[in-house]
Amino acid sequence: MNTSNKRPAILVALTLAFISGCSGGNENAQNQTPPPPPSDGISGIGVAIGPISTFGSIVVNGVHYDTADAVFTIDGEPAIESDLSVGQLVLVQGTFDSASSTGTATSVVFDDSVTGPIESIDTALNQLTVLGQLVLVSADTSFDDNISPPSLDGLSVGEIVEVSGFIKADGSIPASRIEKKVVGTQVEAHGTVSNLDAATSTFSINNLVVDYENATIRDFPGGQISDGDFVEAKGASVGANGELVATIVELEDFGVVGEEGTHVEIEGFITRFTSSTDFDVTGLPVTTSSGTVFEGGVAGDLGLNIKVEAEGELDANGVLVATKVDIRRSKAIRSIAVVDSVDAASDSLIMLGVTFTTDALTRFEDKTDLDVIPLTINDINTGDYLEIRGTEFPAGSGQVLATLLEREDLDARTELQGFTESVAQPSLTVLGVTIDTSGAVFRDTDDSILSASEFFDLVDINTLVEATGVETGDTVITATEVELEFEL
Repeated sequence: MNTSNKRPAILVALTLAFISGCSGGNENAQNQTPPPPPSDGISGIGVAIGPISTFGSIVVNGVHYDTADAVFTIDGEPAIESDLSVGQLVLVQGTFDSASSTGTATSVVFDDSVTGPIESIDTALNQLTVLGQLVLVSADTSFDDNISPPSLDGLSVGEIVEVSGFIKADGSIPASRIEKKVVGTQVEAHGTVSNLDAATSTFSINNLVVDYENATIRDFPGGQISDGDFVEAKGASVGANGELVATIVELEDFGVVGEEGTHVEIEGFITRFTSSTDFDVTGLPVTTSSGTVFEGGVAGDLGLNIKVEAEGELDANGVLVATKVDIRRSKAIRSIAVVDSVDAASDSLIMLGVTFTTDALTRFEDKTDLDVIPLTINDINTGDYLEIRGTEFPAGSGQVLATLLEREDLDARTELQGFTESVAQPSLTVLGVTIDTSGAVFRDTDDSILSASEFFDLVDINTLVEATGVETGDTVITATEVELEFEL
């Protein structure tokens, strides 16, 4: 089994303040000794790596961690909980109780994947390039409220953004959160060194050229950078040719994220795949057995770049022996509408006549002036205006399990994205909602204009479409625009 210490950047970056003796992190966090595990056999020392779902204190991978005594570190600097945001990927160290899905955090660490100027935006493919790194936008992406509208349409080439997200095997970054940053913000990128040229003091991280001629070099054996090293490169500026003029280049090449028996819960993409019993999740070696429980699929569904959450204990070789693997499917359903009713007791609400349910993994965020933190289902009221993204679950039920729930300022606009259940020009049905397209503009997946006949020639049952318009009935949208979409 491959137990290489070389890890994709985001896992390594998050481990900076966790591994004893590593540099660049908060000293108190590094030297803090976690409390001994309880003796009830249910709880123990744990490590969680995943996006923040909500606060109060902090919820990661469905576990509610008390952070009253936790040490917070952001980009290697001391911080406080309020500096963090929903959707940011963090590493939480502490103790856990699997029976109650609660824990006590001793440290919480956040480090971005890339921060820098936007070089290009492709709304058709839902992606952008930031400092030479390909960033993918999906239903799992949270946009900060300084981005309006909260999508790629709210961003412009040249603006500086901070992107949080796991890094896939091909180096691309599916963003879990994107925030705008002010001019003058330090730029940085994490990734694998390639095209090293010691004569010109340059190397590449994907499509980014890093000039390290005047940089401080940290933690490299013999002080020498090599192709294949995982590094963090930071600088104050971007050169005339788009290169990162580095002030610091630091090796991020560490061992395991805990000792034998440490409980680990990690969400991310499979970055190395040999078999269903030998693969890496964001660089962490994972093995499964006949006792591993699979949710959302079966062992045969695993493969390179599949998104999963794996949990279990580390063995003596630093391999995560998974007791459970949750295969995360894409979240194609998206709705922006007014709440018809709320049933907090069942963690559900109704919009457009569709039942939306929430669970411990639903990401909640309040983008209204109320700015309620933490926002929960108990804070949602009839008449609130929400954006919800998720998946139909159980399949064929017509109900949507929410991955992300955001409360926004009231607007007349209603949107619904989902798979067509019936097609009869000029109407479509999605999740039981009738979409009247009589006066709509039609668009293809590349945003080009289609005629009504061209559009309906391309639409069949189970075609993914997005309709924007006005809610004219409990389960009716009169569309002003209807667009073909492709599932990410």
